[in-house]
Amino acid sequence: MLDRPRRTPLLASLILLALFGAVASAVAADWSWVIDLDREGADARAWAADQGGWLEHPLRAIELVFGTIGMTAITAVFAVVMYVKGHRRAAFLVVGVMAATSLLTYLTKVLVGRGRPVWQDPEYFLHSNAFPSGHTSAVAAFSGLVILLVMMLVRRSGIRRLIGTAAVLVFLLVAADRILLGRHYPSDVVGGFLLGVGVLLLGIAVYNPLPRSHALKSDPLPEPYGSRRDLAVVLNPIKVESVEQFQAMVSTMAAESGWNEPRWHLTTVEDSGTGQAYQAAVDGADLVIVCGGDGTVREVCAELAGTGIPVGVVPAGTGNLLARNLEIPLFIRAAIDIALTGQDRAIDIVSAEGDGLEPTHFLVMAGMGFDAAIMEGVNEDIKKKVGWLAYVLSGLKALMFPAMKLEISIDDMPFTKHRARTCVIGNVGSLQGGMVLLPDAAIDDGQLDVVLLYPRRFVSWIPLVLRVVTRRENNAGESVTRMTGRKVVVRASGDVPRQLDGDTIGPGTGLSMECIHGRVLVRVPRTA
Repeated sequence: MLDRPRRTPLLASLILLALFGAVASAVAADWSWVIDLDREGADARAWAADQGGWLEHPLRAIELVFGTIGMTAITAVFAVVMYVKGHRRAAFLVVGVMAATSLLTYLTKVLVGRGRPVWQDPEYFLHSNAFPSGHTSAVAAFSGLVILLVMMLVRRSGIRRLIGTAAVLVFLLVAADRILLGRHYPSDVVGGFLLGVGVLLLGIAVYNPLPRSHALKSDPLPEPYGSRRDLAVVLNPIKVESVEQFQAMVSTMAAESGWNEPRWHLTTVEDSGTGQAYQAAVDGADLVIVCGGDGTVREVCAELAGTGIPVGVVPAGTGNLLARNLEIPLFIRAAIDIALTGQDRAIDIVSAEGDGLEPTHFLVMAGMGFDAAIMEGVNEDIKKKVGWLAYVLSGLKALMFPAMKLEISIDDMPFTKHRARTCVIGNVGSLQGGMVLLPDAAIDDGQLDVVLLYPRRFVSWIPLVLRVVTRRENNAGESVTRMTGRKVVVRASGDVPRQLDGDTIGPGTGLSMECIHGRVLVRVPRTA
């Protein structure tokens, strides 16, 4: 809906608000069909009263939670979360729609002047005007906002359906509550629904919550003389719900930003990005956008390393660690905007070799032991449904991965011996959720940062994780060891799980890695 012309939500809004006006007129004129409909409210209230009193308490709780004070608090929290997360236009839309709904509800109550049903509980009788239902109009508008923003921001269709269904059920619960308590006639509830959804659609038509280009407030970047602005896109098709919709979005945004119509290269099971990136370079692309998980991004960046062709990253995986560490937004539209209008940053890439492993590269992190065992143990079906939570479940099962005997050499220095449950070699410092595992790591410093974790017992993970998260290394003893260097060689006494950028590469006894400084150009948000 947000990508369609504004006339679509505007037309829908006008229809709903016209229906609302018709219902309000019918209520004010006491039309017979309204009287017949509202008689059903008396029957519903009588049924609720006959339930022996057990229904009254939950009905009154719903009334309290979704009343004026409750909805104001819920709206404020929701708007603040949107604002803090960087979705400022969405936050403004939430506040604007809810405020307008409340104001129009109050004005209509005054104009229509309809009294409350006489079948309310005399002990809790309300004397304020009834049409339209304020609870219903507010919850209808808010539920619509939730569904709209979830469709905009949440990628996984299963989660979207779950939240959307919950929002609809909440509205139906509140609507039923108003009738079962005898607070409103059914026509009041219908009017509240039409008003709330109508105002929401009008708000979308007037103020689209999609973020504007981050380049609008920045000075134009210098461009090479005679730049053709040719664009290529490498897409992992299984990472987007609709290839056609994604292509249409990129093409539209590219045209708005002055780029030529993009050439498309879709990855396959046999080629996860290398061949597509090579072809884009051969075709003379001035910019290559890659949309996929960390594995696809790694393949494209490795192929374009040293070519001078910048890579725009549109994160569509589960971890998306490169994007997180480069402050590229996870919202696809915003990431596309950064790719098209951002500035170039030279970052490091790491070459890697090992037993049973063809020479390759990684951008984020390599690991041996516990962290690689997590990657191996992830259930792909669960991962598709709940995303990164699948890693949490796998991590709980792998917590007591056996200790490894390791030998490590930094910058060709003599090997030192260690014991650890996991060894992570990082080109960046942060994991999901902003947890900093390697606080000194930087993606453009030409150095690799190594951390060894050795909790001796199951319960030792708790203080160890707290120490890592809070960056307190005092009295860490042998549980945390850190090293830094351009070249890192790790050897284990036996085969252990290994991973590169979250992709398992099979068990082995070693990894040899070297940081190649400033080899890849990546599009990042413009700095002020």
